[in-house]
Amino acid sequence: MAADLQQIAKYLDNLGWEYRVEEEDDRIITGVEADNIEDFLIVVQLDEEGKFFRLFAPQVIVGVQDHPYKTAILQTMLAISWETKMLQWEYDPSDGEIRAIIEFPLEDSILTEKQFNRCLTGLIQLVDSVAIPRLEEVMETGHDPGNVELGERLLLSIQEQAPGLLDILEKAMEARKKRGSFPND
Repeated sequence: MAADLQQIAKYLDNLGWEYRVEEEDDRIITGVEADNIEDFLIVVQLDEEGKFFRLFAPQVIVGVQDHPYKTAILQTMLAISWETKMLQWEYDPSDGEIRAIIEFPLEDSILTEKQFNRCLTGLIQLVDSVAIPRLEEVMETGHDPGNVELGERLLLSIQEQAPGLLDILEKAMEARKKRGSFPND
């Protein structure tokens, strides 16, 4: 069964997206307007006669190859992959290209419209809203600020599921800070 470009083109048509089909390379090129990426190019690539699906954003970050914080940038990319579902990062050391990618084998399955849309929206949201602001901070400072949004969602979840627990935790942390410090003499 697998996937074919016409099937994916129909999914993009249903979204009202513009795209270019490059049949000789088994891919579709499209893009989206984003908040944090000027030219957010998206490539849908089918390999192995449609049995392997790849959706990626090429060149999402430039200037890393000789960047003074290259190690911190690459480490942050790995941390983001660890913290998120589906999203992976690729780095080409020959030219410094960095890609954000979602890929998986289809083998004898079809790629449903729902699966495709989840991959497409996931790639866009994770890269534009989560990864790029965080990676830009690393490129400026050399330090990963971590996933602040994840922490905020966790606190909101705690607040919703156990009202009052955050107040108790805050008081406990303050008490611990006081126990850990010594008065100045």
